[in-house]
Amino acid sequence: MLKLDSVKVSYGAIHAVKGVSLEVREGEVVTIIGANGAGKSSLLKSIAGLQAVSAGRVTVGGRDCTQLPPHMRVGLGIALSPEGRGVFPDQTVRENLLLGAYSRKQSKAETEAAMEREFERFPRLRERQDQLSGTLSGGEQQMLAISRALMSKPRLLLLDEPSLGLAPLVIRDIFDAIRSLRDEGLTILLVEQMAKQALGVADRAYVLEVGNITLEGSGRELLNDPKVKAAYLGTH
Repeated sequence: MLKLDSVKVSYGAIHAVKGVSLEVREGEVVTIIGANGAGKSSLLKSIAGLQAVSAGRVTVGGRDCTQLPPHMRVGLGIALSPEGRGVFPDQTVRENLLLGAYSRKQSKAETEAAMEREFERFPRLRERQDQLSGTLSGGEQQMLAISRALMSKPRLLLLDEPSLGLAPLVIRDIFDAIRSLRDEGLTILLVEQMAKQALGVADRAYVLEVGNITLEGSGRELLNDPKVKAAYLGTH
């Protein structure tokens, strides 16, 4: 589904991603863990087309999309739920979801059916559907960001720090939704600082440190790796 070949991302003289190669197979949940400043968000933005790649290649479904603009990548089936949620605060929940479906060439009935699926996934969004998104709680905004991305019916969902700043019960709900999406067969690339939860839901995982992949394996393997335990799980 996704293949990165020696991808580099730079901001002027700062090299945020230093030649990352990885792959995500169809139907997998793949997690990238790493500390703040490791380059995780820059990597996701380069896949979505929001950050230019300074070297290397991004391939989605066998198609080289390294130079494609973001809206064309959405057309290829890539959707990003960004770090910080990025909802449109002066639009209602319903309007945010409709914007997520903008790229779809489908009937109003199909769009309404897709919205209903998201309301079933996150019932609080149904309760808040006519509320301005800027007035939602952080957890509700995160649910909305994920559902808005899903409204485009992606083949590959990019999730950037979905647990950031959320209460434990909300984090549980978010990870339950990720498991449900995995069971539905959706391909997911998850960037997350909560390593234990992220590795627990992942088929495979990569550790990103200062712009480089330093470790990879199954989620279970990395959960049990002594170096990962010491650095990211708070155990030795």
